[in-house]
Amino acid sequence: MLRRLSPLVVCLAVTAGCSGGSGADPGAAPPTPTSPSTATSESSAPTDPTPTAPGTPTPTPDPAPEPRLAADDVRVRTAVAAVEHLAGRIGPRPGTTDAYFRAAAWAEDQLTASGWSVERQRFPTPAGYSWSAPVEAGPSVNLVASRGQRRPGELWLLVGAHLDTVPAAPGAEDNASGVGVVLALAEALEGRRTRLPVVLVLFGSEEPRGPGDAHHYGSKAFVERMTPAERRSLQGMVSLDRVGVGSVVPVQTVLAANDVSTGLRAAARRVDVATVLEERETSSDHESFADEGLPAARLGSTPYAAYHRPEDVASVVDPAQLGRVARVVAAWLR
Repeated sequence: MLRRLSPLVVCLAVTAGCSGGSGADPGAAPPTPTSPSTATSESSAPTDPTPTAPGTPTPTPDPAPEPRLAADDVRVRTAVAAVEHLAGRIGPRPGTTDAYFRAAAWAEDQLTASGWSVERQRFPTPAGYSWSAPVEAGPSVNLVASRGQRRPGELWLLVGAHLDTVPAAPGAEDNASGVGVVLALAEALEGRRTRLPVVLVLFGSEEPRGPGDAHHYGSKAFVERMTPAERRSLQGMVSLDRVGVGSVVPVQTVLAANDVSTGLRAAARRVDVATVLEERETSSDHESFADEGLPAARLGSTPYAAYHRPEDVASVVDPAQLGRVARVVAAWLR
């Protein structure tokens, strides 16, 4: 269903625009004759009291607004296929490796096929040790996807997930699961509107590799490049990180509960998903935003045995949990 480096994503809205033409349908029923009792003769037709002046263009009616995003619009199968591709076909993908850039190219393809414009945001990443394995320095990229809806100063929302892994792990749960939900949301948002404009970001080089526990290089680079107007108008950032294990959805904040975590938990109640609030949690990209005073929270982080191990394969991820998280985010965006 998803493609690898080729546009094979199924677009649910295509079939309506691909049939028909300018000619009449030869199989259509003939028009129903007008009843004499309801027909209006040319001589008895009312005169327009305000005729259009010659040369005045006929006003074009405003198009009907797009329907709102609904929780059930998100296809879990899209997220599952992303997990299978990233963990099963690409595998370990530290943020400066060729494998990472293959994953980024593939994910960019998925986003553009769903109607999003993607900016590649390059940034440097240092060498170091990532979960006891050496990693080389080099450039990495964030993928920043938008739909042209956001105007300067207008309130907006951000949903992100990190695309990289530690060297030893295929990263099905950490974090192809979060990437899969982002791609499923991108697909569902085509032809749908939300309460505010949405930007989707796939972050590079989230995993630790520097001295101590230095990490989150991609999201730090993103925040550093935000303009003052973008910072003032960001209404909320949600990081999707390890969202395919368990049956309850963790909602994490760097400090105490905030407007984003409260809004996410309220959205979860509307779609009958159980959550648990976990405060003072910093191990994901939401920290880069919260450290700068920006409203942010994380979904995910249920413990599992294959964390950062070669056993972190697609079978670890529960599609039902992916669906729960997708419904929560969709309800929050709505």
